Amino acid sequence: MCGILGTNFISSKFTQALKLLNNRGPDFNSNIQINSKEFGHTRLAIIDLDNEANQPMVFDDILIVFNGEIYNYKQLIIDENLVCKTESDTEVLIRLYQKYGLDFLNKLNGMFSFCIYDIKQDKYFCARDRYGKKPFFYYFKDDKFIFSSSLKSIIEILGTIPALNKIALSQYVQYFVPLSENTFYKDINSLEAATYLIFDNKTIEKKKYYKINTYKAIKDENTALEKIEECLIKSVEARLVSDVEVGSLLSGGVDSSLISAIYSTISSKKINTFSIGYDEYKNYCELKYANITAKHINSNHTAVTIGKNDFIEYLEDTLDALEQPHADSAAVPLNILTKKIKDAGIKTVLSGEGSDELFLGYDNYKKFLGYYDFEKSLSNSQNQFLDSIISALQNNTKESEYLRRIIKKEPLYNSFGEIFSNLQKRRLFKKVPTFKSEAQKKDPVDWMSYIDLKIWLGEALLSKVDRISMRNSLEVRTPFLDVNLVNLLFSIDSNIKVGDTNKYLLKKIAKKYIPDTIINRTKKGFNSPFNEWIQEEYKDSILETILLVNKETNLFNEEYIIKICNLAKNKKFKQHLWTLFVFSKWYKKNYM
Repeated sequence: MCGILGTNFISSKFTQALKLLNNRGPDFNSNIQINSKEFGHTRLAIIDLDNEANQPMVFDDILIVFNGEIYNYKQLIIDENLVCKTESDTEVLIRLYQKYGLDFLNKLNGMFSFCIYDIKQDKYFCARDRYGKKPFFYYFKDDKFIFSSSLKSIIEILGTIPALNKIALSQYVQYFVPLSENTFYKDINSLEAATYLIFDNKTIEKKKYYKINTYKAIKDENTALEKIEECLIKSVEARLVSDVEVGSLLSGGVDSSLISAIYSTISSKKINTFSIGYDEYKNYCELKYANITAKHINSNHTAVTIGKNDFIEYLEDTLDALEQPHADSAAVPLNILTKKIKDAGIKTVLSGEGSDELFLGYDNYKKFLGYYDFEKSLSNSQNQFLDSIISALQNNTKESEYLRRIIKKEPLYNSFGEIFSNLQKRRLFKKVPTFKSEAQKKDPVDWMSYIDLKIWLGEALLSKVDRISMRNSLEVRTPFLDVNLVNLLFSIDSNIKVGDTNKYLLKKIAKKYIPDTIINRTKKGFNSPFNEWIQEEYKDSILETILLVNKETNLFNEEYIIKICNLAKNKKFKQHLWTLFVFSKWYKKNYM
C-alpha cells in the first residue's frame, strides 16, 4: 500500500507535501520531474520487496505512481503474454496500458488508485477501483492539476485552505461522509469509484468503466451456495499473495470469523488474529466471541482491551488521520487496534467489510422489506387518507419518518448509515444545501444492497478503514469485495438471498467453518461506548464547541442543536450529536 502525488507544474512545496504521505508508505519515497511536471510516491512494500519495484516507475516513456494491490497480476502476465522486467504488480499496469490503452481496467482484480503519465502524448490516465477501497483526490483550477492519496498534500501545495463545501456538509450529516466527487474543501474533488479520469493539460474527462449487473442468472439455492463458497475461498487465497506475513481482523461476528477460518484452513501454519474490546460498558464488547473463534481455528490471537482514557487519548489523532469530518466513531478503536498490529510487526491483514451489504446482514433490511410490502399494499384512497393525517403520526422516530416517505412517495431507503433525515436536516440547517440523489432500482433487495455498497460501504466504511489503517502503515484486504464475488451475489435470485434470517446464504456456508455460537448470535456492529465517554469527558463543552462554531458559520438552528445535545445525554440521537461535534472540532481547527 502506498501514497501517490503529482502536479502538472513544479512546486517548491512538493517535497513537504510528499512527506505528509509517509505513513502510507514508510519503506521508500521518491519523486521525479518530467516535462515540468512532478510525480511522487511513498511505498509500503508488500509484493516484490526489491528496489526494482520502487516508484515512480518508468518504462518505455510510460510513468506510473500506483497505490494498491492487483491480486491477479501473475495470472495476467500469463494470460496476456506480458513481458515484465520486475516481479511487481505495478509494472503489469504499464504493460497492460501499452497493450490496451484505456481498456484494461476490467481485467484487474484488486484495490487501486493510480496515475499513468504517457510522456510522449503528454497525457494523464488516472483510475480508481470498482468499490472505492483506495482514495484519489484531485484539484484542477487555473490550469493547475494536483492529485494525491491525501487531502493534506494537495492543501500543502496550494498553500491555503480552500473554503468549506456546504454540499459536502449536507451529505455528511446525512451519510457519515461527503459523497464523491465532493470533499469538504471547495475545488478539491474525490474521483468516484469505478471511474477513470483523463487529463490532457487542458481539460478533464471522466468515464465510469464498471457497473453492477443485476440480471438473475442463479435461481437454485444449492448452486448459489456451491458457487459462493468456491468464490470466497479463491478470494481469500488471492489476498494471501504477499512477500510479508498476513494477519486477520477478528471481531467475533460471522464475517471476520469466517474469513479467518477459511484463511486458517489454507495456511500451513497458525495464523495471527487480532480483536479489540472494552473494559467497561461490556454490552459493546465482543472479545468473548472473538476468543471462541480463535480457539476453534487455533490462531495466535491478540485481544486488545481499551477504556475511556484510551479513546480520548486517540481521538484527536484519529480525526487528524481521517483528514475531513467522518462520523464513524468506530474509527477511534480501529486506530488503536491497527497501531497494535503494526507494533506486532504485521504489515497487512484480512477484514470482513462487504459481507453485510452483499448477504443482507443488517437487521434493517428485513424491516425495510416490510415497509416496501406495505407500500405496495396501499390503494390510492388509503394513501390519500394517510396523507391527510401523516403530520399527527410524526413522533421523532425513524419509523414515523419511513411511513412519511411512503405516503409522500419519497425514496424509502437511502442508506444503512443514514443519520439526519431530510426532515431533520430542514430543522438543523437554516438553509439546507441540496444535492441530487440516485433513482431507486425496482427490486428492493437489489436497491438496498447496491446503495449500501456504494454509499455506506464505498464512501463511509472503506474510507475509514483506508485512512486509519494507513495512519499506522497497515494494509487491509477485503475478500468479500472481490469483483467475482460481488458480481456473483447480484446474479442470485433475491428470494434466495433473503431466506428466513439475515445472511441466510452465508450462514449456511459458515456452518462448515465456525461454531454455531458465532453464527446464531445477535448481530453487533463494530461499535463503542463513544457517547458515554464523550459525555463523561467533555460534558457541557460539547455543546459549547458546536455553538461556538455555529456562531462563526451561522449554518444551523441553535434551538435544534440544543435539543439534540439534551437528547444525547439520555442516549438518544447520540449519532446526530457526534456528527455535529466532529464537524465542529474540524471546522474550529481549520478555520478559526
